[in-house]
Amino acid sequence: MKVTKRYITLIEIMIVVLLIGIISSVIGYNVKGSLNKGKAFKTQMAQKQMRDILYIAVSEGHKIEEVVKNHKKYLIDSGLVKSVESIIKDGWGEFFIIKSDKNKILIKSKKLDEYLAKHNKTNEIEEEDEEY
Repeated sequence: MKVTKRYITLIEIMIVVLLIGIISSVIGYNVKGSLNKGKAFKTQMAQKQMRDILYIAVSEGHKIEEVVKNHKKYLIDSGLVKSVESIIKDGWGEFFIIKSDKNKILIKSKKLDEYLAKHNKTNEIEEEDEEY
C-alpha cells in the first residue's frame, strides 16, 4: 500500500488569508466605534467636571467673565483636578472652547458636536447646563 502525501495548495492558503483579513477588518471596525464612544464619554465627563469647578469659583464671588478668561488658574486653585492639562482637552486631544453667555458657562468641543451629529444624539451636559 502506497501512502500519498497531500500538500496545501496555493488557493487554500489564499482563502485562509482572505478569511483572516475579513474577520480582522470587522473586528477593527467595531473597535473603532468603541474607541469613539469612549472619547465622547470622556469629553462629556470632562465638560461636566470643568463646568462644576468653574461654577464653584463663581459661587465664591468671582465674576463669570474672569473665571472663563482664567479658567486654567481656577482649575488649578480648586485642587479638585489631578491634571489640568488633560481636563482642558477633549477625548480627541483638542482644547475645549470655553465661553460665557450672560450667567452661564458654556464649554464646547467641536469633535464631540461632530460625533453627536453623526450619530443623531444630544449632549446631556448641555441640557443639564440649561437647569443652572
